Amino acid sequence: MTETFHQWLDRQAAYAATAMLKSVSAVDLVKTRPGFGQTVRPVKGSIIASPVIGAYDPDPDYFFHWYRDSAVVIDALRLLFLEGVVGAQALEQFADFLRFSLSLRKLDGRALAASSTRRDGVAADFLKFIREDDDLAAVHGDAAFAETRVNPDGSLDISKWARPQHDGPPLQALALMRWARDVALTPAVSADLSALIRANLEFTLQHCHEPSFDIWEEENGLHYYTLRVSAAALEQGAGWFESQAEPGLALCCRAEASMLTKALDGFWLAEENCYRSRTLVSGERSSKELDIAVILAAIHVEASAPKHSVADPRMQATLARLETLFDGLYAINRNRAADRGPAMGRYPGDVYYSGGAYYFSTLGASEFCFRAAMKSDQAASWIARGDAYLETVRVYTPASGALSEQFDQQNGRQTSAKHLAWSYAAFISCLAARRAALGLGQHH
Repeated sequence: MTETFHQWLDRQAAYAATAMLKSVSAVDLVKTRPGFGQTVRPVKGSIIASPVIGAYDPDPDYFFHWYRDSAVVIDALRLLFLEGVVGAQALEQFADFLRFSLSLRKLDGRALAASSTRRDGVAADFLKFIREDDDLAAVHGDAAFAETRVNPDGSLDISKWARPQHDGPPLQALALMRWARDVALTPAVSADLSALIRANLEFTLQHCHEPSFDIWEEENGLHYYTLRVSAAALEQGAGWFESQAEPGLALCCRAEASMLTKALDGFWLAEENCYRSRTLVSGERSSKELDIAVILAAIHVEASAPKHSVADPRMQATLARLETLFDGLYAINRNRAADRGPAMGRYPGDVYYSGGAYYFSTLGASEFCFRAAMKSDQAASWIARGDAYLETVRVYTPASGALSEQFDQQNGRQTSAKHLAWSYAAFISCLAARRAALGLGQHH
């Protein structure tokens, strides 16, 4: 008997929840990096991007706790708790996440940089991948939050990488404030939660106007995604600081959020009919100006105001541009069935692994539609459009339910990191938005 669309949704939802949780507090796993002379054992509260141990052989090494990815996952954990899919385990894992995240504030690269033995054990052909002393020595205080990722044992990533990255702290603040809003917590957990919200908001206040690397960790500049999540975190943070009886910080948050929103207005490209994703430090125009990151920003902030949200006609026009782009770019989108939306990637010219479709991009477009349905008089058409994207995800999801990072633009086979936690989190949040759009749940 053929599985129906709704039967698949239910089955895939159950699989996604179980699979995502394997990346949370994965204390039973051990990762060795012989070239770097490292053995990494995750501690409770860390969230690895993928529990599949790889070394670009061909699976990439995603055995890191990314600030951004972990924020997306911990937000999806909240949804699972609210839906009753995960019970007390979610509260325990959230408490562990808070403690682990707070411990990262103490990261200090100065002693490591000064150590005469820090390169001992590193293979000769790996020395070129090791961070310079001055780069490590700069990591102390709030600079630890500008690290793109850390090892899941709570130690600094010693490899050269795209840094600084400023989207993690505001995205984490948004997720944490939703936990504070939706979930009753013990006084001890609430104290840790408040401390971490404050740390993230203070970092965002201090650094929100500074250039950093983009969501894809490729180009240095000012990025729509980073600015948008920063603006949203500060807008909501203003209310949070008021609840803490700190009107001065609330005022600062509102002022900075207003400045960021004005800056975002300048990202509109009238001739191209889309929001551009970035302006580069070099001053050159990027080939990645049309980027799914803009759409992800809209769903990750869950904004109620019309501007720079799913209700923004300019944001909707950006999604339409991306649909047209990927519809023509990917072989798997040609001659697709009428009930399927285009498989979505990141940006034109992507060459990472297959340079193809991403599960979280396609699911992000779907979630955008469901969230737009909640703000529109044309809800039915938006829901149908969201379902069309989900139908595409269904076509390219194996019977097992496993979701990697990408599915190949030529043949639809899974590629890049296996069991990507972000892919599962994207499915969980997309389905929650669908339920809300259909009136089947209260989770917006």
